[in-house]
This record gives sequence, C-alpha cells and structure tokens, in this order.
Amino acid sequence: MFKTVINIEGMMCGMCEAHVSDAVRGVVSAEKVTSSHKKGITELITENEPDEKVLREAIEKDGYKVLGMTTEPYVKKGLFGKK
Repeated sequence: MFKTVINIEGMMCGMCEAHVSDAVRGVVSAEKVTSSHKKGITELITENEPDEKVLREAIEKDGYKVLGMTTEPYVKKGLFGKK
C-alpha cells in the first residue's frame, strides 16, 4: 500500500475539498481520500503506486494547481496502533 500527499493551491472551502477528492477518486482506485483546504493538501491511500501525471492532470483540469507530490510505502495500523 502507498500513501500519497499532494500539495494543492487554490482550495478555498469544503466544496473545493470535495471537488479535488472526487477528481482523485475518478482516476485512482483509492481506499481513502481526504482533502484539507486549510492545510492545502490531499492525502490518499492506494493499493498500488499512483501515476503522478494522471493525478496532476485530474486535479489541474478543475482549476487547482499541484505544487508537489510525495508517495511513500504505507503500512496499515491495526487496533490500538499495532501492526
């Protein structure tokens, strides 16, 4: 599994968060997608490493600007934070 954090410019409210999250879900099969306009980020958890170009295009076609993106291996935590 992989955790990807995307830094995004242009999200101003909860609706912006929803638009970005929906755009991501439309191009990537993700277990979890969360966006925060206050932090300016979208985080997603995926089974396979996502294609950064596809994510960037999906987000930027809606008028937002991708400032950067990082992907790292992710280990799902069990009950009480145990692996």
